[in-house]
Amino acid sequence: MREIQEQIQRHINALVSAGAETGVQVAVYQDGALIVDAVAGTADPATGRPITSATPIFSFSTGKNVAATLAHLLVARGFLDYDSLVTDLWPEFGVHGKATATLRHVLTHTVGLPAMPREITPGELPDWSRVCASLAAAEPRWRPGTATGYHSYTFGYLVGELARRATGQPMYELLREWITVPLGIEGQLYFAVPKESLPGLARLEQQARQWPADPDDADAILAPWESRPSADFGNNGEILRADIPSVAIATAHGLAAMHNAVLQGKLVDSARLAELSALAFEGVDQVFGNPARMALGFPIGRMGAPAEENSVAFGWPGGGGSYAYADPARGVAFALTKTRLVPDFDTALSVTAILADYLAGAR
Repeated sequence: MREIQEQIQRHINALVSAGAETGVQVAVYQDGALIVDAVAGTADPATGRPITSATPIFSFSTGKNVAATLAHLLVARGFLDYDSLVTDLWPEFGVHGKATATLRHVLTHTVGLPAMPREITPGELPDWSRVCASLAAAEPRWRPGTATGYHSYTFGYLVGELARRATGQPMYELLREWITVPLGIEGQLYFAVPKESLPGLARLEQQARQWPADPDDADAILAPWESRPSADFGNNGEILRADIPSVAIATAHGLAAMHNAVLQGKLVDSARLAELSALAFEGVDQVFGNPARMALGFPIGRMGAPAEENSVAFGWPGGGGSYAYADPARGVAFALTKTRLVPDFDTALSVTAILADYLAGAR
């Protein structure tokens, strides 16, 4: 344990010292034990406030891991089935050929609504009712269940509206009641940060080096704000306080602890774990054009894993460089969060490579 903790701590210290990163958190559980809890750098370069393992960081789509986990808890607790029709709870969603959509389609990003309707901009995201009404009225890009395509911001609202209608509670309340309080990680995973907790968050910064240009194609599926992370967005107080469950404010420890609880049977039983982590849809992502292998709520395969590993890990990265996954084959739950937004995952890949080498040597 001490060896891998020291290796990763040295590595992220070096990244910060070299100026490649500003603030980084890494947490790893193996077989239920916390083997890495490493931090380096500052939470706010303007003040020099140091980052700690308890400092929440806005981590973009890494938050989809949390929304997907809550969806499985809805099923485990009998509120929904994976093949429940969305219209059973949300009748107005059924227009324009969406009447066949199910929770399974939502979780596999096959429901056909990858992008927000164009009338929804970041300023509308805190207005839950308006966003959900727009999604209900929208025409899908494909018949639900026939293709997959990354549902950037729509995913959290689709899961969240089903959750709200099934339980009467918003996602931020379910997160607290079903995950953070039972696991003892309050203040480490948020949808909708309480106002009094805002000063304790890390501040994001945008890497100055060149980002890929926005597509010129007016028919691009995602709007630029949906496909590109922004420090201004992640530092915006109104966004931070809103329930937007496609993104989350999290510590690496909180994310890893949640994934560890899934692996250890604390949130779902072994049969549910096997079902949620199995291949549920395979195809070409209609948004990005890459091959996609989807479990229920998560992409399958550890990012950066060699093909011969046949990785069965599942979990989402987040725009700007964060990453969290669970690996049932190795009993590993991993998370990395960071304050500097960059157009690659080099830091996450370098840390997971160190971890993979350690695990290979430990076997």
